[in-house]
Amino acid sequence: MSDAHFGLQVVEELFQYPYVKNREQILPYEFAKNHLVLPLECKEGVLFVAIADPLALEVLEEVRILTGKEVRDVLSSKEMLESAIEQCYHQTQEATSQLFSSLNENGSRNPTEDDAEGYDLLGQKSTDSPVIRMLNAILLEAIQQGASDVHFEPLEASLSVRYRIDGVLQLRHTPPKEYQSQILARIKVMSRLDIAEQRLPQDGRIKLRLGNRQIDFRVSTIPVVYGERIVLRILDKSNIMLGLNKIGMRPAILEKFKNLINLSEGIVLVTGPTGSGKTTTLYSALAEINSSHTNIMTVEDPVEYKLQAMAQIAVNPKINLTFSTGLRHILRQDPDVIMIGEIRDRETAEIAIQAALTGHLVLTTLHTNDAPSALTRLVDMGIEPYLLSSSVIAVLAQRLVRQICPKCKTSYEPTEVELQNLGLEDPVKKLYYGKGCPDCYETGYKGRLGIYELMPMSGHLRRKLVETVDSSSLQKVAIEEGMRTLRQDGGVLVAQGLTTTAEVLRVTRGCEE
Repeated sequence: MSDAHFGLQVVEELFQYPYVKNREQILPYEFAKNHLVLPLECKEGVLFVAIADPLALEVLEEVRILTGKEVRDVLSSKEMLESAIEQCYHQTQEATSQLFSSLNENGSRNPTEDDAEGYDLLGQKSTDSPVIRMLNAILLEAIQQGASDVHFEPLEASLSVRYRIDGVLQLRHTPPKEYQSQILARIKVMSRLDIAEQRLPQDGRIKLRLGNRQIDFRVSTIPVVYGERIVLRILDKSNIMLGLNKIGMRPAILEKFKNLINLSEGIVLVTGPTGSGKTTTLYSALAEINSSHTNIMTVEDPVEYKLQAMAQIAVNPKINLTFSTGLRHILRQDPDVIMIGEIRDRETAEIAIQAALTGHLVLTTLHTNDAPSALTRLVDMGIEPYLLSSSVIAVLAQRLVRQICPKCKTSYEPTEVELQNLGLEDPVKKLYYGKGCPDCYETGYKGRLGIYELMPMSGHLRRKLVETVDSSSLQKVAIEEGMRTLRQDGGVLVAQGLTTTAEVLRVTRGCEE
């Protein structure tokens, strides 16, 4: 605690108090959230509560009536209280499983009875049907565990619920088969999809709240053998780490990349498979160069995160608003920087090159294994090598590797073969792995880091590109000029004890030299 304000002690850290740590919910959630008040502990019959407004005496009186105890208040910041309330009213990991096991003991009502959008996941109602409570518990648990996607997959005898955590799918629940249609119908109602249509794929969105955070879900349904398969992509704005300093680039690559995105013209390509963090890198680059003097415009499919002071266009093929048509019209809006979500066809590539050659900086993505093969891919699309050599200024390939859980990190002595596979130049006597613990759900990993391969287009590389479009020849030249490959960059993280050899080899398997 720090100095007193209004005669009250100021508490800067709430998470160590018993009621918050043990998730003891003394007050109703809606009351705690609306009045920003939270019980911390009870000592000798006196209930200590944290409050944001020191003058809210009527709130303290209500707490006294609700609890039947003498109340003493301490002062805390609004932000700290919001975080602590969310932590306190979060369910435990076992709560969802316990809810599933009690399903057979309860009947279920129509899951479409209440308002299906915009409600708070933490604010459970006693009148909610088991299916509604079960789906809320799944979504809440997925957000709590940091999942990026939730997969509902109908099987022959049950419904499989899997979470994608740190890029890897993990089976969490298998609700009984008889609840399948009700759970999937509930999701379709929430995302405003046609419940009667079960033969065609559909796409929708859900907006929910978690305390004062808004969580968006992108919903995709497709018909499969045993019913409809639904995948929810979780878009949590509070989780996105925007800023080049926050995405894990090593200092040498970071400095070069910052210099490249501050150039006035040319194309910067970011490559990698789906889910490798390309969009986050592009958003971070845009945030880095965004200013009142720069006109930044984007064409995306879809616009996942809304950025301040930028014009973002969402692709809509139904009305013929494609990447190429959007890009063509953007050029009439006098942009300085253009971000294209993805180059998918020759027409989009040609307009991007034309924009770069006429004085615009273009940032875009491409699906290729490594940096040199991005140029080969564009030539395969029908782009002339001489146009690429005069427009592309750099290619950045990237992957995401899981980080070793700090709580179960264990050392071991590596073999020579393992060190050779990583391409480590200096001998390393000790490496690390995660044994698995409750904190990382027994996986041995918690969180992810980026590994990067930056290939600036030097004069030698430009000449080589015009001579040959063979990616291995281009890679050889780039390595001679100091480019560190994805595997080598991953090897540095392994040597630092941040990730494992198996993880680096898993994500760079298609990039062997």
